[in-house]
Amino acid sequence: MTEAWGPTGQRDDLRAVRRTPGTPTWVSLMAHGLAATREFYGALFGWEFRPGPEQLGPYVRALLDGHEVAGIGQLPPDHHLPIAWTPYLASDDVDMTAEAVRHCCGTIGVGPLDAGSAGRMAIAVDPGGAVFGIWQAAEHAGAALVGVPGAVAWNELVTQETAGVVKFYQAVFGYTEEAPASADFDHVTLQVDGRPVASIHGVGQALPRDRGAHWMTHFEVADVDKSVERVIELGGRLVKPARESAHGRMATVADPEGAVFTLVRSAF
Repeated sequence: MTEAWGPTGQRDDLRAVRRTPGTPTWVSLMAHGLAATREFYGALFGWEFRPGPEQLGPYVRALLDGHEVAGIGQLPPDHHLPIAWTPYLASDDVDMTAEAVRHCCGTIGVGPLDAGSAGRMAIAVDPGGAVFGIWQAAEHAGAALVGVPGAVAWNELVTQETAGVVKFYQAVFGYTEEAPASADFDHVTLQVDGRPVASIHGVGQALPRDRGAHWMTHFEVADVDKSVERVIELGGRLVKPARESAHGRMATVADPEGAVFTLVRSAF
C-alpha cells in the first residue's frame, strides 16, 4: 500500500513527484462543525492546526510535528452535502484538466478557482459518481509528510467496477495501470512514472447504497485496534472491524459527522 513512499515516510523527491499530474497531493474534509471536527482529529492523530485559504469558507491546515498533512473546512449552514474526505490529484493546469474531465463524461462541481496564493483548484465527479479534487500547486505543494502515524498512507477509489472508470482516470491524468494479481479480484493499481500512487477497487453490488462510489482515504496509525477504541471514545463509530490484509492491518471508521476513513498499520 505504501510502495510509492520512501522508508522515512517522505518521498525522496517529494516536491517534483507530488507535482506530477495524477499524483495524490492533498486530502481535505468539509464539515459542518469545524471546531468539533478539529478537536476530534487533533485528539485522534495528534494534529495541530493553522489557518489556510478561506475562499470556500473557514479552513485550516492540519500539522503533524510541524508538517502539513491535511485540510479541514467548514460547509455553509445551508449546504447539506455528504461529509467525506476528498483526495486532490495534482495537475499542471487545472483548467485544462477540468476540460478533460468534462470531455470524458465527468463533471466539475466547483471551480476552477484560485485558493489565494496557495494554488488553483477544482472539485470534480467521475462518471461513477465519486468526488475528487484537482490541485495546481503554487505556494502550497501539498502534504509534506505521508506514510507515518497520523498522516495519509494511501487513497483508493471504491466503485462498482473498475473497467470504465479506469479509462476515465487514464484519459484525464495519463495513469498507467498495474493488473490485479487475480482475475477474480477487481482491483487496479494506478501508476505515475512507474510508481504506484493510488488504486481502484470494484466491489460490485457490495457498493454502499448510502454512499455510492467514493474515494477512501487511509490514515497510517501505530496500532489499529487502539485507534479504533479512541475513535469510539471521541464520538465516532466503527464501520468495518479490524482485519488483516496484504497491505497490513486495517479498520474502517467514521468521525462524529459521518466522514468515513480507514485506519491502517501498513505492512512495510
